[in-house]
Formats: sequence, C-alpha cells, structure tokens
Amino acid sequence: MITQKQIEDTICSLYRDSVIELPKDVKNALKDAYANENDETARLNLKAIIDNIEAAHENSIPMCQDTGLPIVFVKLGDVTVENLYQGIRNGVEKATITVPLRPNVVDPFTRENTGTNTGKGIPLVEVEVVEGDYLELTIFPKGFGSENNNALKMALPGEGIEGVKKFVLETVLAAGGKPCPPTRIGVGIGGSSDYALKLAKKALLRDVNSKNSDKRLAELEEELLESVNSTGIGPMGLGGKTTALDVKVELADTHTAGLPIGVCIQCWAARHASAILKD
Repeated sequence: MITQKQIEDTICSLYRDSVIELPKDVKNALKDAYANENDETARLNLKAIIDNIEAAHENSIPMCQDTGLPIVFVKLGDVTVENLYQGIRNGVEKATITVPLRPNVVDPFTRENTGTNTGKGIPLVEVEVVEGDYLELTIFPKGFGSENNNALKMALPGEGIEGVKKFVLETVLAAGGKPCPPTRIGVGIGGSSDYALKLAKKALLRDVNSKNSDKRLAELEEELLESVNSTGIGPMGLGGKTTALDVKVELADTHTAGLPIGVCIQCWAARHASAILKD
C-alpha cells in the first residue's frame, strides 16, 4: 500500500524542488534565447532571469516570490492508496511551512488568507486513471501573473484552425508583458469549455523540445510559436525575439456544434516536478 505519509512527504519534496529548481529543458531554452538575442534590453532581461535561477539554486530559495496556486496532476494505476487527497493536502501544508512558501490561498470574496496554501477546493487535484501498477504525482505551482492572462473561446465550428490561430495571437497580444515573458503557451482544443483549459494546462507539462505525435498539431505548434515571437513583445514585454519559449497544443474530440479553444499562459518560471510511487 502507498501510505498517506508517503504521499505527504512526496508532495512536500516535489513542491520544494519545483519552486527552487527550474526543469532543465526550460533552463536550456532560456539560455538559448539569450544566446540568439541581439536586442540589448532583451539580453539584459534574459540575463537577469538566468542569474535569478542560479541564485535560487545556490541559496535553496524559491526562484519567484509567487510560489503559486497548488495544482497536482495524478496518474492513478492499479495500486492501493491510503487517503490520496489528504496526503496531498498535508504535503502542501508541510511545504508551506518548511520551504517556506508564500501563503497565496484566499477566500475569493473576503480575501481572507488561509495561511496554509490549502482551502475549499484547494489544492486542485486532477486524477487520470492509467494502466500499470504505479501512482504518479506531478506538482504544478501556477503563479497568477500568468494565470490571469488565460483565455477561453467557445468558437463556432466554421472558424476552424484559422480561428484557433487568430484567438491564440489575440490572447498573447492582450497579455503583452503582464505574464513575465518569455512564456510557455499551452493550447487546448476540443472537449468542453472546462476540458479545453485543462488540456491547455496539461500541455505545459511536456518538454520544451518535444514534438506532437500528431503531425497536424506539430505543424500548428511551430506556426503559432513563429507568430507569437513575431509580435516583438519580447522578454518582460520590453522587446526582443523571444516572447515565448514554446507553444504546445493538445486536442480532444468535441461536440458537433462547438470548437472550444483554451489558452494557458505560463511565465518563464515554468515550474513542475514529478515522482512515481509503487506498492
């Protein structure tokens, strides 16, 4: 059995790792952007980001003061698990004290802070049932400087792929420098309104350099990235070649009468960490 304590300790450790250590693929993409940039202001901003990442590593402190809203993606296989949700919740509370994390979770109306990064419906937990004898936990702390710039469109079927391209670009232009670019952009197409946005967020778990196995989507990802970077918004919105490090697209079938499009924007601090547990 995978115990509640194992889950608690794993979530606490993953949260610590995710806010202090940026995934290698993201770090390398930022370094590549710096090497390829010739705008001096953009280079200055990218250098500051890279230095910040190194300082977080060297001092074992969070790379950003916004340590995010706790989101946990779970892959649940054929295993026996004790109190999954409570273990996750306890792990978030433990990380808040020990890392430490900034308490971000509040009542949406009174703005009263829980002080624990847990609350009604928080942490957000997304469970996917999978084959295999394992439990995979992925922590995805989502800062709201970027989250506030997400967007959903319930497009008409006739808008098609051109409508997707148009909406993604409109969303990026509206966001400008607010989400602390260079960003990572997830696009979810299909499903229902809520599922399109979930797909968009899950797309951000993919490696920066990964190519979509669906050729249509791989081509769309490349075209969207080129379009986004042609805006010239650049690092921190002050101009330059790199507005986004990558664009990732995920797709689900949908209703005959709809074309849901979800866009999830992630700041340069594209943090996540995963672990696998077994009986």
